[in-house]
Amino acid sequence: MHHRSTIKLTVLAALLAAFGPAQASGVPTLKEVLVKAGEGAQLGVADSATEGTVGAQQIATRPLLRAAELIETIPGMIVTQHSGDGKANQFFLRGFNLDHGSDFATTVGGVPVNVVSHGHGQGYMDLNFVIPELVSTVRYRKGVYAAEDGDFSATGSARIDYQRVLDQPFIDLTVGPHNFRRTLAAGSTSVGDHALLAAIEAGTNDGPWDQPERLHKVNALLRWSLGTASNGYALTAQAYRSHWIATEHVPERAIVSGEIGRFGALSGDDGGQTHRYSLGAEWARSDAAGSTRANAYLVDYGLNLFSAPSGFINGPEGDQHEQADARLFWGGAVQQSSPLKNGELAAGLQLRHDRARTLGLYRTVARVRGATIRQDRVSETEAGMYGVWHNDWAPWLRTSLAVRHDRIDASATSTGGAFNGDNGGDVSAGQTSPKLSVVLTPSAQIEVFINWGRGFHSNDVRGATSTVNPADGSPSDKLGLFAQAKGGELGLRVQPVKGWTSSVSLWRMSLASELVFVGDDGVTEARGASRRHGIEWSNYLTPAPGIIVDADLAVSRARFREPVEGGGREVPNAVPLTASLGVSVDQGLAWFGGLRTRFIGKYALEETGVQKSRPVFTTNLKLGYRVNKDWQLALDVLNLFDRNANDIEYWGAACTRAEQASGACGDGIEGRLIHPLEPRTLRASVRATF
Repeated sequence: MHHRSTIKLTVLAALLAAFGPAQASGVPTLKEVLVKAGEGAQLGVADSATEGTVGAQQIATRPLLRAAELIETIPGMIVTQHSGDGKANQFFLRGFNLDHGSDFATTVGGVPVNVVSHGHGQGYMDLNFVIPELVSTVRYRKGVYAAEDGDFSATGSARIDYQRVLDQPFIDLTVGPHNFRRTLAAGSTSVGDHALLAAIEAGTNDGPWDQPERLHKVNALLRWSLGTASNGYALTAQAYRSHWIATEHVPERAIVSGEIGRFGALSGDDGGQTHRYSLGAEWARSDAAGSTRANAYLVDYGLNLFSAPSGFINGPEGDQHEQADARLFWGGAVQQSSPLKNGELAAGLQLRHDRARTLGLYRTVARVRGATIRQDRVSETEAGMYGVWHNDWAPWLRTSLAVRHDRIDASATSTGGAFNGDNGGDVSAGQTSPKLSVVLTPSAQIEVFINWGRGFHSNDVRGATSTVNPADGSPSDKLGLFAQAKGGELGLRVQPVKGWTSSVSLWRMSLASELVFVGDDGVTEARGASRRHGIEWSNYLTPAPGIIVDADLAVSRARFREPVEGGGREVPNAVPLTASLGVSVDQGLAWFGGLRTRFIGKYALEETGVQKSRPVFTTNLKLGYRVNKDWQLALDVLNLFDRNANDIEYWGAACTRAEQASGACGDGIEGRLIHPLEPRTLRASVRATF
């Protein structure tokens, strides 16, 4: 597949080259105000100390092991993986194990990424379809203080946008060990006043695993646009498919005993296939009378995921199951902003409808379905409306007062499962969320922020309508559709000297319930109310043109309000300490590059806190050289110092094949489950521009 894709990409690159560099002739342009991450431009613009925008320059020189690591540009965000590279990543922020995205809302080109009532986990956020080279900005906010942010935004949100015009068409070829191959061809051209951007990406990867991953990925994007993000429109179509074989996390004792190697697998048939086909439209107009923004989207999404996280507890054939999700979802939003004498008044409406024709959980052997644990059909509509009043009371004081109301109407219908027949029904609920921001500006170089608000993440519809555990027929309680979050923050942003911006924030967050849909069992667990608080320190320096230094430190504490089963109050996998340091150099000369180092402190693996993970320190390097205006070479060195660490650690019950055969398994053996960090890896790339 890769060789055929390479031929197609080469042809596309030649066609794009024939168009020549894109021109903006006749396209109306306006100067856009962007809040850059850590830059002094944030002063006088932002509503909190923990919001900003990361630009393409930082992204271009950032070494990436996976596409989703793009959002590690957000201070304090951690991206890991515990399975194959076709599956959504594991995310951590502000003392939250975000799982696959349950409390962080992300959009790409205005299209939501998080999937509601998902077959594997609520809020599933698969970013493997993102093409980092095409990203223009990553706009992020933390906390529950922004009226635009609805479902899944308890810790914050990110809005990823693609470029509308490329300077030159290019083709990029990357190779690395373990059959890593990636080809990307992209370019744009002007068609009258409009711009047309096209890109296609194909890749393969076996990874360092004893069982080759055999990842195959194809991704294509087409964007038609006019004007800018604040005055113009864009139509974007994207198609993504991948399939892979996964090496799941395994009991550490299986490696220590020699039953498998460090990069070995217990199950030979885990993995899956997924697709995402999307159409998105964005439109905006700004003038002296105000501004209007609108967007609409349609997404066809599917996933078939095969996993055996518990190994061989249930027998010698293993505990593999399949989680299936096949759906269509669509929606849109509109916002109108009008100027006032000393501020602005904004109002917005948002709508999303998901129609999942199949949500299934099946017992499987070697990817062949056996028993159906549960199979459902779900229809879910989310609607949100909000109003925001911004006011400048004095040169040293401005406020933002907002209120948001969300409502969910949904239904679930059982279509299979021995104990699932009585589950299902209709359910509705709503929540009103007030929000407040106060900004004090004692001087041009200092701002103080006070923020407070409410938010939420929704519950899986199946958890809100089920009265029976579909695995064994035992009684199950229905759970609410909303898990309310309430948070506050005190922040400071200063510019001590030109080129250096520093921000500090003290934050606090409480959740009414740690609702988690456990896709492996087909049930929702309510793990009790929790509280978190912490401090974050972010720095952004530009000591010279083309040189960017960013340094971040985040400390947090997460606890259940009441002791849970086992007597502990620790929230498992809540990372209490992260730190990162990055240097990006691109002064338009021959040499360019970036160095990133990241530290993840040890975290509790279970509620008592007795079992903890090991700290992880990693460094990645990118080094590039421009041969001339048409040719560019680059080398990424990932895990530069070849650290022998784990990408993720859990604590839970599992059995190896040998333990099952010896009769030692019982109901499972509690222990440390790990997924190793990939060893030092070199990836070389060559780019040709036309």
